[in-house]
Amino acid sequence: MKIRSMKLREAHKNNGVASQSSIVYDIKGERIVTALASDASICIHDAFLSSVSPKVLRNHRDGVTCLAISPNSTCLASGSIDHSVKLYKFPGGEFETNITRFTLPIRSLAFNKSGTMLAAAGDDEGIKLINTIDGSVARVLKGHRGSVTGISFDPKGEYLASVDSVGTVIYWELHNSGIIAHNLKGIAPSTSSDSSIINILQWSPDGEMLAVPGLKNDVVMYDRDTAEKLFTLRGDHVQPVCFLSWSPNGKYMATSGLDRQILIWNVDQKQDIDRQKFEERICCMAWKPNGNALAFIDAMGKYGVWESTVPSSMKSPTEGTQTVKSNGVLFFDEDEQEPSASGSLSDMGEDSFDESEIASRKRLRQHSKYDEALDEDNADELNFFPKAEPHKKPYEDELNFFPKPESRKKPRKEKLDSAKEGLQSTMVIAGPKLQEAFQPGSTPVQPGKRRFLCYNMLGSITSIDHDGYSHIEIDFHDTGSGPRVPAMTDYFGFTMASLNENGSVFANPRKGEKNMSTLMYRPFSSWANNSEWSMRFEEEEVRAVALGNSWVAAVTSLNFLRIFTEGGLQKHVLSLDGPVVTVSGSGDELAVVTHSSSPLASSEQMLEFRVFNICSGTLPKRGKLPITPGSSLTWFGFSEEGQLSSFDSKGVLRVFSNQYGGSWLPLFSASKLKKPEENYWVAGLNMSKLFCIVCKSPDSFPQVIPKPVLTLLDLSCPLASSDLGADNLENEFICNNVQLCQIQSRIDEMLASGQDTSSLDDEAFSVEAVQDRCILRLIASCCNGDKLVRATELVKLLSLEKSVRGAIKLVTALKLPNLAERFNLILEERLQKESMETPVLPRAALNCDTSFKADVSGKTSILPESSVPVEPAIPASSEKFPTNPFTKKTLQEPVKAGKAKTDEKQTTKIESKGTVNNLSESKNSVDIKNAGQTSKVGEGHRPSNPFAKSSNNQEKSSLLDSLKKMKNDRTPKK
Repeated sequence: MKIRSMKLREAHKNNGVASQSSIVYDIKGERIVTALASDASICIHDAFLSSVSPKVLRNHRDGVTCLAISPNSTCLASGSIDHSVKLYKFPGGEFETNITRFTLPIRSLAFNKSGTMLAAAGDDEGIKLINTIDGSVARVLKGHRGSVTGISFDPKGEYLASVDSVGTVIYWELHNSGIIAHNLKGIAPSTSSDSSIINILQWSPDGEMLAVPGLKNDVVMYDRDTAEKLFTLRGDHVQPVCFLSWSPNGKYMATSGLDRQILIWNVDQKQDIDRQKFEERICCMAWKPNGNALAFIDAMGKYGVWESTVPSSMKSPTEGTQTVKSNGVLFFDEDEQEPSASGSLSDMGEDSFDESEIASRKRLRQHSKYDEALDEDNADELNFFPKAEPHKKPYEDELNFFPKPESRKKPRKEKLDSAKEGLQSTMVIAGPKLQEAFQPGSTPVQPGKRRFLCYNMLGSITSIDHDGYSHIEIDFHDTGSGPRVPAMTDYFGFTMASLNENGSVFANPRKGEKNMSTLMYRPFSSWANNSEWSMRFEEEEVRAVALGNSWVAAVTSLNFLRIFTEGGLQKHVLSLDGPVVTVSGSGDELAVVTHSSSPLASSEQMLEFRVFNICSGTLPKRGKLPITPGSSLTWFGFSEEGQLSSFDSKGVLRVFSNQYGGSWLPLFSASKLKKPEENYWVAGLNMSKLFCIVCKSPDSFPQVIPKPVLTLLDLSCPLASSDLGADNLENEFICNNVQLCQIQSRIDEMLASGQDTSSLDDEAFSVEAVQDRCILRLIASCCNGDKLVRATELVKLLSLEKSVRGAIKLVTALKLPNLAERFNLILEERLQKESMETPVLPRAALNCDTSFKADVSGKTSILPESSVPVEPAIPASSEKFPTNPFTKKTLQEPVKAGKAKTDEKQTTKIESKGTVNNLSESKNSVDIKNAGQTSKVGEGHRPSNPFAKSSNNQEKSSLLDSLKKMKNDRTPKK
């Protein structure tokens, strides 16, 4: 075998002492990243232009011991002797965050297949599984008795393998809360005497085998499921192997040893095919993802690239590269998992390492195409007996994936090698991921920048990290009304908060040596000293928090809904029937969103909401929460009027309505604005406006500095393009209808509880008047567009009699006599129906003359000139349709005679706010303004709203004079 000399380039300065080094390739093979344990810098090299100076990252305070790059090469992670793990954007190298810290130096890092989880381990013997999306620690795995020097994710997403400095290898089951599946003691060399030498292990690209350095200067392959020894690679290494790396297609392996040489192996043939000797020990190697090359770095910080690593006469190391996808069950998704019993950095019992446990956890290998190697006799024999089911993974049935392959009998070793030729490993289809829990109004962690823990319509809570603690400030949008709250120092690392007028609540994920999650409530004012309180949760993590009237709520990783009083009394603990997504509180109501089932194949999240009334202990609302297919929920809460609302990542706002037994109405769609460069971060809403912060793409959330500006957007239903060309009017019509329904629902609730609804009556009356004006403009558009049937439908929806008369005058002016006749018939029928259903009250009982005279011009005489009552006991308007549920209760109060006379003589003129096409030139033009605007005496009872329930407890007035007058007005027209 020919030995060639190879030129190395200095990447890092060293003090002349050998130390651990790291090297990685990006996915395109364009850049090489290097690090050295005796150098605090990271170098990003151009793989094609070695003469170009590398980009240097200097963010660590001490030597960099390990590197990892995400599968899509957009994120770089580094671990250091300074106990920190940092993330950077790649390839730019911009520092992102200190994602976690350890108590001792870091020794190993590894990303999972999707890049959403980072495993970190080091000298403190614990392995942290970190969610790279929000920086939270999903799990802490404890089981090693030495420094953890090597970790590797199974490409199929079922296992994490780790090795420590005393030679112990552990298989962790990721789907089963990180429990130990296999514990193999003393199978790798011991390296505890020299920190510059580490043990390493690595899964094969197809996930079928785990490669571990052996005790005889060799590499041993272990089965993925049973952890049984399969075969070894033994060749020219004369000292222990210290690093190994699989080629992208799994056909070859590169190994480096303490004997300062690299061997290239043909794994199928179990034979070394090439080697290279060096002056120093090679600490780390990386195959080029898209070529026949191997990058390596020695213990002195010099790196090189071995071109044409595999002889040209053999298959390329990238030929036939297999893509093994994760099975879609993301282990870091704590919403669907119980916390690990080993999820603490405290020591575990020795019983965890009994050899009997290893035997009890052994499983049959999954059925694969290797079964074809079985001879016919064995195949027949196997078919005669039922096949055993494989070890079942939690949540696989829940996520409704494809049926799992059956287990198989172990094939003969002499058949295994030949069966592997040309066969691909079993492919597992990736499934959609459950949405992570989030806190409404909070933003992700940003290194060195202040972030929002909470932002709502009342104010904001911000936090900025310092060394080991955070600085939290609470600000109110209206500084004049909100209390002045002093800033606080946070030693717990709070990541979420909620704010209302009475106080604030904070929570953090599991953190610290005791691995406990903390919930803390701080009232803004109290008659007692020391009114602040906190709760700690062991083996449980707070996912979201909410505040209401005298209560605090927290939902945890065990799917517990915990309710506390304002003083800290633990009042209720409820079990939810699914992983939580988010929570929100308003008044006495607490709304909780959970997953009802696994996502659909189209990635559509299946969500469910429940609204708890904390005061009464009831569940008034419950149902499915719709979101746009392919989107996720980004905001959830209550409007200023108390309406439940949601906003998804596709920019669709939905508001819950009691219509049709409870439905979600889409009242805003960002796509209708046709501004793809803008993202909308919601803060709240009211009946007519959406309050949000506009973020320019690609930003999806605002920065604290400069102070964000709230933008008010009109609510707009995603309507189809109308043939009338009156989209704005149709949208206004629907929004007014929704608003009336919301007011009616609130009135019903207040009446049921015996509260006064006067203020809501006035609000509803105003909305009715606005709705009538909108309908009149729509009728004009229908007439101009020759949509007369639609105009007839619209006139039936008018609330006020004056509005109907205005519609009659409108179509008359537009020279549509047939339509005017239909409108007259509609008015006549409604008045007659009311006359038949409502008995005319005697005038003696009313103590006043409630008859009226109305002419076509719109002037109304409320009382005859000769009638001057002293007390208008029941003021009523004759210009009304069947009773309105929003009608205010009449109060019999004595009124001064002079004021009564003045009010009785007031008249109302109907004028138009907008103009109707072609009416300005007509002599019979009609002004339609404030159709429902009448004097207080004349409008004691408002006409009915066609969308609202009718009320039977309201007095009716005489309609005879109105009918006679209407008939007299119609006689000349005929």
